Amino acid sequence: MEPVTEQLEQEISLLHTHICEGLGDPKRVLILYLLADQPRNVTELTEALGVSQPTVSHHLKLLRDRCLVKAERDGTSIYYSLADQRIIEALNIMREMLADILTHRASLMEVSR
Repeated sequence: MEPVTEQLEQEISLLHTHICEGLGDPKRVLILYLLADQPRNVTELTEALGVSQPTVSHHLKLLRDRCLVKAERDGTSIYYSLADQRIIEALNIMREMLADILTHRASLMEVSR
């Protein structure tokens, strides 16, 4: 891998922050996991999440703006899919880390009793 210039490092950091902001809502994370299985349209996502169509559309726009999902028209429907499957790997790593933190906290609570 080539060395990263300072300017490129700054751009990567800004993009990293932008993407993390996109993951800042549990419904958006759930949308990403749903799209990991197969492309889905807004109606399918609305039913799976139990939220309104405008809410799902808003979340999809934020995810698209951050290049986390892409849209493809099929007749009158638009199907959304992951722009890059590696986002699921990243989410899974974060989940493992969070599970470890919660386990550690629980053990501290037991010790303090």
